[in-house]
Amino acid sequence: MKISVDQEKCIGAGQCVLTAPDVFDQRDEDGVVELLEETPPPEHQTAARDAGAVCPAAAIAVRD
Repeated sequence: MKISVDQEKCIGAGQCVLTAPDVFDQRDEDGVVELLEETPPPEHQTAARDAGAVCPAAAIAVRD
């Protein structure tokens, strides 16, 4: 699995961080997504996939 984020699309909703806090964070100044794990370990992959699915801006891409 490989994850990428489009910070230009991100609206700062924070659903990714709530869903997968080991994979995503938000910048303090504007709430835009920050990717912590581009290739998350198996124990975080389900949460990362779920975070991509719930992102209201479709700013997260998950590829297997």
